[in-house]
Amino acid sequence: MAIYERLYKYFGPSHWWPADTPFEIIVGAILTQNVAWKNVEKAIINLRDAGLLEPEAIYGTSKEELETLIRPAGFYRAKAKKLKAFVEHLRKRYNGSLSAMFSRPLTELRQEMLAIYGIGPETADAILCYAGNYPIMVMDVYTRRVFTRMGFFDDNISYDGMQAFFMDNLPEDQHLYKEYHALIDGLAKHFCRKNRPECQGCPLGDICPRIGVNI
Repeated sequence: MAIYERLYKYFGPSHWWPADTPFEIIVGAILTQNVAWKNVEKAIINLRDAGLLEPEAIYGTSKEELETLIRPAGFYRAKAKKLKAFVEHLRKRYNGSLSAMFSRPLTELRQEMLAIYGIGPETADAILCYAGNYPIMVMDVYTRRVFTRMGFFDDNISYDGMQAFFMDNLPEDQHLYKEYHALIDGLAKHFCRKNRPECQGCPLGDICPRIGVNI
């Protein structure tokens, strides 16, 4: 919590995830795999302009049209297949209702989502946390980088290991989990960069054991 409070004081509230609807969050969570968010935004604008930011609309459009619209997000063929797989599952299991899906218990729904093509732990947790408002914290490469450099993780820690570390040591609070994830990403993008970390001015600089080390 001390690290969270430092980051929040420095960056302020993030207002993340940037989206107008829960389904837009889901689309963004799938499209952002392995690509910068600025590219995802272009794809989402294309989908919005085409009237395809609804589950039934994506279900009814052709794979070829969907691929064309989401091309800016990269890996567009695979991601079109993933979007189709999600909306097909939603339609078959919940008659297209996100409300019905998000009424399921967290543990059961997470396992169900992990069985959908193209939905891994990070994507599932982003959907559950930000679209479904479940108390679960998302892990990613930024979390691994920051907390490995801070000395909390070893290089081989698993996704589940990282998640357990945070959720075992934080209050169960979905708003906290949402904000903390966004703050860590902000730190990694502005200071704790992969190849050339900008340690000067980092809000965690005075407590980071790696300051002064060639990271």
